[in-house]
Amino acid sequence: MRDLILARHAHAASNVAETVSCRPPGEGLSELGVDEARALGERLAGADIGLGVASELRRTQETLALALDGRDVPVEVLAALNEIDFGSYEGGPLSAYREWAWSTAPDVDCPGGGESRVAAAARIAGALDWLLARPEETILAVGHALPIRYALDGASGRPPPARIGTIMHAEPHYLSRADVERAAESLRAWVLAPRFADA
Repeated sequence: MRDLILARHAHAASNVAETVSCRPPGEGLSELGVDEARALGERLAGADIGLGVASELRRTQETLALALDGRDVPVEVLAALNEIDFGSYEGGPLSAYREWAWSTAPDVDCPGGGESRVAAAARIAGALDWLLARPEETILAVGHALPIRYALDGASGRPPPARIGTIMHAEPHYLSRADVERAAESLRAWVLAPRFADA
């Protein structure tokens, strides 16, 4: 891999009511999301994409399919790109999960068998390693807010905050190979000594 284009999935049905959704297959795109995914494809028309990658959730796979519509590009599903496992918060309001997350240490597992932010960071670093090992020069990877935010912050050498910055739907983020390597290394280092940037 030489270049990585990261994009959050387009607007999904679960985003309408701001409900938590991390378990496959999840809901698909809303009507707005279909338009956003097509617009993403138009924005990337000049990119020579050699591989498309999505998480296990429908909303990422539908976004990727619409963004690559009309192209003969192979597609892979990578579970390591899934959204963080929200445990017992699954299906409930996102605000309830945020209240817990913003007041809890990064190495604490989410109630109900969910992931800690540390476990998610280790998984995301592994996903980045997988992408780096691919032979395709340019990869489009469609994922979720937290994994993408962690990757972007890591590429800048910043540790994850408890309150992650906003990732817009279907917006492309361009990373070089060096950026992705830095992100993976930064996340692995944070896993060994986790402390939120905004703690």
